[in-house]
Amino acid sequence: MPGNDRRRGAVRKTEKKGAPKGSGGQRRRGLRGKKATPKAEDRVYHAAYRRKKEAERRARGRQNQHDKPEGPELVVGRNPVVECLHANVPATALYVAVGTQNDDRLAEAVHTCAERGIAVLEVSRSELDTMTGNGLHQGVGLQVPPYSYEDVEGLIGRVRDSGEPGMIVCLDNITDPRNLGAVIRSVAAFGGHGVVIPERRSASVTAVAWRTSAGTAARLPVAKATNMVRALKEFQQAGYQVVGLDAGGDHTLDTYDGTTPVVIVVGSEGKGLSRLVRETCDTVMSVPMASWVESLNASVAAGVVLSEFARQRRVR
Repeated sequence: MPGNDRRRGAVRKTEKKGAPKGSGGQRRRGLRGKKATPKAEDRVYHAAYRRKKEAERRARGRQNQHDKPEGPELVVGRNPVVECLHANVPATALYVAVGTQNDDRLAEAVHTCAERGIAVLEVSRSELDTMTGNGLHQGVGLQVPPYSYEDVEGLIGRVRDSGEPGMIVCLDNITDPRNLGAVIRSVAAFGGHGVVIPERRSASVTAVAWRTSAGTAARLPVAKATNMVRALKEFQQAGYQVVGLDAGGDHTLDTYDGTTPVVIVVGSEGKGLSRLVRETCDTVMSVPMASWVESLNASVAAGVVLSEFARQRRVR
């Protein structure tokens, strides 16, 4: 019989006839339905997954930046440093890059710091680049401590004690520290009493704001408000008129009496005033200008109104 030959080298068949052995359930399991296909952003090999992880990383970076405690700031540039020293900004150190060409402003800064006991430290130019985040420091940087903010109630009390009709600027949706610094400088120049900014989603008094304000931030109180609408209502209860600036305002600067206690609310150039802030204002006012000009920069608009109100107060 084939396969059972006893000859040398023959193969003897030992399996029995009948059904083959089972697969152990593998084929049956293979026929079962599979789970839903994961989303593209959950598949580690997919580009959408990498995009999601990058977005999460950026979000964590923004959160960490928001949560980290404020540290010392560096005011850079020779003129801003000298102006801050003239304004008695509470500086803690002056950094000078090695090899910086000396001039009258640098010499004045070093001399003033030496007189006031402010440390003068020499660092390499690359190190100062790293400390300031750019190379536009002109070889000098003044370290200032974190800004000490006022609260709205304290600001109202400070103005009340002065005996003058208050003139305050509140900033809504202003995120550029250069605009904040310019507004602080204008408020100080035209006899205003303070600036109020929101606690969130707003520019803060950083080194850039210090520089733009030319040191006036050291003499003018800046308050932080947890809720801007609530802060405006506090001013109203204290006898202030709240005036919002908007190109489509019902009143114009030419006809408004700015000699009484007043709060000037300035919105961003793009978004303008937020809805709730606008509804809280007693008056929405526009600044007269040429018809073909769409809008003014926030700090410029604030400066124009402050200048007019200061003129009215001088001649009343």
